[in-house]
Amino acid sequence: MSVMKNSNFRDWKLEDVERTFDVVQVSKLPVLEELLSYEYQPNQFEEYNLKKLQNNYVEHGGDDWNEFELENKIISPIIVASEIDNKKFAYFLERELSTIIGDYDLSGKVDGMIATGFRSPRMPYFCMNEYKRGTDPYGDPRGQTLIAMLVAQKINDNQKPIYGSYIIGRNWYFMVLEGNKYAISNDFSCVDDEIFDIFRILKSLRVQIEKLL
Repeated sequence: MSVMKNSNFRDWKLEDVERTFDVVQVSKLPVLEELLSYEYQPNQFEEYNLKKLQNNYVEHGGDDWNEFELENKIISPIIVASEIDNKKFAYFLERELSTIIGDYDLSGKVDGMIATGFRSPRMPYFCMNEYKRGTDPYGDPRGQTLIAMLVAQKINDNQKPIYGSYIIGRNWYFMVLEGNKYAISNDFSCVDDEIFDIFRILKSLRVQIEKLL
């Protein structure tokens, strides 16, 4: 009889997640392509707000912010501005996720999560992991995001794709896990016009999650 292993999300590297849980990275997934290809043109107010957040990052040393400063000064403001929150699901911060997969009792605190629920999350559909500046990361943001996505997938009875994102300083990456396959987007920088792509993809995320409900 196998012994259950307790493990925190912070312990996982990408290659360990792949080897332990038999997940495979692919270059493309249709569900990720759909997320990334959504079209949205920000209105004048949204464009002004995004430019203001961008300028604050550039002019006040954003590349050297710690993870709490990144979260509060640019990540959450962009996500909140995309109007993710609604009556069906919402954006939650620093919430716990846990489940058992195989011989592992997996648990951890997710930096950001989009899940059904009002005051507390119930069914997760998106997991986000943020990291301080890219020159000094601790651990593996890809692995930690993917393991949280696997937990979310298990909570969803493996029936639906799970979205994710990890952010290293100025660079945002988007992920999708479907079955035992996952894909990662190219990076999107918040310090140039790609900030509008980040915003557009977050708008798309709400649309894609609504389709799953």
